[in-house]
Amino acid sequence: MGRTGPAAVSTSAAAPPCAGEVVAHAPDGLAVIDADARFLDANPAAVRLCGLRPGAVAGARSPFPPPGDPAVAGRPGELVLEWEPSPGLRRDFAYVVSQVPGEQRWVVSFRDVTLSLLRERRLAAIAKAASSVASKRSLIGTLEVLAQEVARTDALAGVQVLTVNGSGNRLHVMGSAGFGRSDEFFDRLMQCRALGARLRMLDALSTREPVVVPDRYDAVMQDPAWGPLHDFMRHPRWDWFVSVPLLARGEPVGILNAFFAPGRVVGDTELEFLLAMAEQAAMAVDQAALLERERDVARREERQKLARDLHDSVVQQVFSMMMQARSLGVLVARGLPPAPEKVAQVADDLSTSAADVLADLRGMVVELRPAATSAQGLASALRSLVDSTAARTGVDVQLEYADPDDALAAVDADLLEDVYRVVAEALHNSIKHADATRIHTRLVVAPRDGRQHVVAEVTDDGCGFDGRTAAEPGGSASSRSGSSGLGMTVMRERAARWGGGVRVRRRDDGGTSVLLSLPLPTSVPAFDPEPGR
Repeated sequence: MGRTGPAAVSTSAAAPPCAGEVVAHAPDGLAVIDADARFLDANPAAVRLCGLRPGAVAGARSPFPPPGDPAVAGRPGELVLEWEPSPGLRRDFAYVVSQVPGEQRWVVSFRDVTLSLLRERRLAAIAKAASSVASKRSLIGTLEVLAQEVARTDALAGVQVLTVNGSGNRLHVMGSAGFGRSDEFFDRLMQCRALGARLRMLDALSTREPVVVPDRYDAVMQDPAWGPLHDFMRHPRWDWFVSVPLLARGEPVGILNAFFAPGRVVGDTELEFLLAMAEQAAMAVDQAALLERERDVARREERQKLARDLHDSVVQQVFSMMMQARSLGVLVARGLPPAPEKVAQVADDLSTSAADVLADLRGMVVELRPAATSAQGLASALRSLVDSTAARTGVDVQLEYADPDDALAAVDADLLEDVYRVVAEALHNSIKHADATRIHTRLVVAPRDGRQHVVAEVTDDGCGFDGRTAAEPGGSASSRSGSSGLGMTVMRERAARWGGGVRVRRRDDGGTSVLLSLPLPTSVPAFDPEPGR
């Protein structure tokens, strides 16, 4: 190899005759670089590891930093760098650099540690996902973190985590990384399905087994049925596709989709990692289901409370009305007709009591009404809530409702129920604590940050509250607004369940505003009755 060949790599002027052969067959990369970190020479292992053309080594840019780089100069021992020889292909090299005495040449000895570091990253990602499952209250927040960890750890082009809704007939995107978000994605996906495109993720859901599809990118891009999504899925470039079911107690609760970068082949280790992360995602979904069952218990307790309220207020008032009416009957039976003013007083008392009973019953009927299980049900429930509150209290309560694209029509009934309960609790607080004369309730669906959001706000002209905003950690809102305590905690938990939040603030005019904002999950049917290609 001449002056800069394998003998030069050994840096020995009197190298034994077998040195060149040893360097040529060494499993580790050995190379000589100049002050600009360009290759001067390299052994076959280095040529292979760095993807060089054997006849064009000299002058090629090496993956190593220049020897004089302050970031590495003077650092003893073995260093590690991350290198991307082509888009989506990542390698990790552990290397040692030493200068040839008296010359502006440096010898680099390096080895590929990609697999060992990848194992470490995968274990760390699994641990982080497990920690997120244990600590986060929001299912969307947990699965968003998990999707990002999967994509970052294995350098994937894209990741999606979808969950099955309570009815088992739709899939909602709860976490994603790589492709970004678009309100049009699932509309276009349904167009592709209608054109005959086969959604392989549905195979994973129905068979409860991972689906691995090689060369999926080319097949999708060459298939006219996938035309509506060509622009969206063209970048970042990907190749193999894997869909892994999320199984909780043996039942499918969702899917994890992984889009592998070009040049990546899905083997046992890649699939094992996806299965491990899918297991963590399934645990998060199962935990959310357990929390929902706990909420069901809380709802039953709320109904028991309403029953007690019914006994303590309505029953007592009706009993009083009965006794007043009976007193008149007793007087008549004794031949002592009551004076007209006495009859007028009893009639007035009965009328007042009847009005109170009617108001209490209306309020309780609203609380006991069935859940808002559809967009129309939510609108109707809110209208009934506002009307009954106004009739019962005399407060001017107005409702503004706008869902121009009917986005709530495909939303999970549990989400609609939580939205209704947050609005109802905020309205209850305004009536009970704010001493308001006017309350404006607004619910609108509008795009924000590439996704549809439902925004609900209850604003009153009452006394407001003192202290910091209740949405702040440690904030105090313990005055007449009543926005702290159990009610506020429940409101926040309902919002956090869907990746949203609740913010309470004092208005400039002294009133209070409770604002709920949460993103609407995009969804797709969870079954494919007419599989295409």
